[in-house]
Formats: sequence, C-alpha cells, structure tokens
Amino acid sequence: MTDTLLMAIRRLLHDKPFRELHHAPTKTSEDSARVRGDPLAIGGKALVMKVDGEFALFVISAASRLDSAALRTVLRIRRLGFATTDELRNRTGLVSGDVPPFGPPILPFPLHADESIFENERIAFNAGSLTDSIIMTVTDSADVAQPRRLRFSTPSTS
Repeated sequence: MTDTLLMAIRRLLHDKPFRELHHAPTKTSEDSARVRGDPLAIGGKALVMKVDGEFALFVISAASRLDSAALRTVLRIRRLGFATTDELRNRTGLVSGDVPPFGPPILPFPLHADESIFENERIAFNAGSLTDSIIMTVTDSADVAQPRRLRFSTPSTS
C-alpha cells in the first residue's frame, strides 16, 4: 500500500513544489529529522486517535508533545486514546511513524493541525513509509490538506 499511498500523495501535491527524499528507515521523529538534515521542529507528527469512538488525525510539530487535556477541552471530548497498532494497520495499512498529515482523500479521517505546525515555514513528514519523506512549505501543505487549526500541544521537554 505504501507505493500506492506515495503516488496518491504525489498526485495530491501535483501543483505544489515539494522535495522528496528516499532514506534509510526511521523509527523516531529525531531520526527522521537527522536523515532529512532539517530541524526537529519542522517535522509533522501525525497521530491517529480515537475520539469518542471515532478515528481522527492530529498533526503536531515533532518538537512538541500532545496535550490531551487541551485537546479534550477544545473538542469537548469525553474519551480519547491512540489507535492501536492493529487499528492503524487495519484502517490504513500503515504503521506508527509513517502516517502522512493528510485526511481525505489520502486517509479517511478528519484532519486537525496544531498551531505548532504553523510556527515554521516548512513541514517535513514521512509519506506513507518509514523510508520516504516529503518537505514542503506549511502554507502549501495546509492549502492542500485543509486541516482544522487548533492548539493541542505543548513544547517537548526532552
């Protein structure tokens, strides 16, 4: 599915400039930033979560961490949790770390982007695999993805 997903992302971005990078597999945001040669902060960390029983996609800067209390408050959520490995694989064919920051038509989930993403000029993300990254402007990414902008992260202390 990853080749198909990467091709779908390329088609979605067809009229926007972006840089594509094929690299050794990366399992963490820090590893991804290192192989891309970019600051950690421009990494877009896409998190598939269950929100009151429904799945949604949340994107934060890789230099931030999810503030679940803020997310519960801003979206008036009662139950919130991460998709399990099996749920993620069954619904997307992906594993943790290779989820791209796009809702429909790429992934079937509502898309929410944290304000931390918009504090940078660029965004870098794994594009459906642990070995393929895309780097582009945040403006172009948001123009294509059309996320709902919210504040639901805090700066990482690590």
